[in-house]
Amino acid sequence: MTGNLILAAGESFTGTWHGTQIAVQGELVFFTGMTGYEEVITDPSYKGQIIVFSYPLIGQYGIETLYAQSEKIQAAGIIVSELYEGPLPKQALSLAQFAKAQGVPLLSGIDTRSVIQQVREMGTMPAQLLPDNTPKEPWQLLKTDFFPAQQAVTAQQFGDGSLHIGLIDFHYKASILKELLALNCRVSIIPYDAAIELPENLEVDGLLFSNGPGDPKALNNWLPVYRTWAERYPSFGICLGHQVLAAAFGATTTKLAYGHRGANHPVKNNQTGRVSMSSQNHSYVVEADSLSNTPFEVLYENVNDGSIEGLIHPQLPITTVQFHPEAAPGPTDHLALFHQFLETVNDTKKVKMHA
Repeated sequence: MTGNLILAAGESFTGTWHGTQIAVQGELVFFTGMTGYEEVITDPSYKGQIIVFSYPLIGQYGIETLYAQSEKIQAAGIIVSELYEGPLPKQALSLAQFAKAQGVPLLSGIDTRSVIQQVREMGTMPAQLLPDNTPKEPWQLLKTDFFPAQQAVTAQQFGDGSLHIGLIDFHYKASILKELLALNCRVSIIPYDAAIELPENLEVDGLLFSNGPGDPKALNNWLPVYRTWAERYPSFGICLGHQVLAAAFGATTTKLAYGHRGANHPVKNNQTGRVSMSSQNHSYVVEADSLSNTPFEVLYENVNDGSIEGLIHPQLPITTVQFHPEAAPGPTDHLALFHQFLETVNDTKKVKMHA
């Protein structure tokens, strides 16, 4: 059957509909990587978004849960130019099967180059995915707040390593946890609205502020708590965690026209001058002018548009990056950042033990 993509700007596109026959709305974004669709559609940072894949053929290697970044598809909808429907490895579901099983619409046969050109020219925008003969729905406000005021405040624990890391959960990617466990850490998942004393009660050695979806301003009520934590423990922020830590110390954030989403974004380390490739997925950035209100210095910047890609505190052991050092998908150029963070945590722990 056919289906339609309707853009808030007025354009419409018709393609082949796969999966559940339900209409959805979401923010239309695009991903520029050649591979990694499994990780992308299950990444919690894509909550509520309709993802357009720029690579022309998607689905070649199916879906295997080993690479999933969460337990389900987080995207509101999926759009591809050509959907692969040939043979797959054993045990692998096809992308269409996976989307149908999870009730997420998938539209193929779409002129994705034209769709992406619309987004590049006009910015991310609301869009609707509609099964054939379904009338267009009234437009709704895009959801940018994925952090309700109350949730359970119990902390899950994983691993039994010598260093105890508190992973502040803004809807973290599974690959971040996997990387910490692979580096012999014990990890406690700390809810974003946990009591201020929880890290101390858990006796953590350091804190990693995770990625997550939506507008960082949705977490403004908790910023004083995050600043207190970061002033007490060695801290590392990734993506939304980077934005939140910057805001906790006085910076402001703003939304990019169409964001950075892909596995091929060059960033420059201002301390070394080295340029490396990074995996990214974000709409919002820290405003450069607002850093004068903070103690932070710019550690990384985006080669393409000059936006801030990472910060470092000159006195406290706090480092943040806008990109994803754990990749998944993407290049592993920045895995060393995890090692550097854990070295700092270990050094701080030794100082405390001998104090």
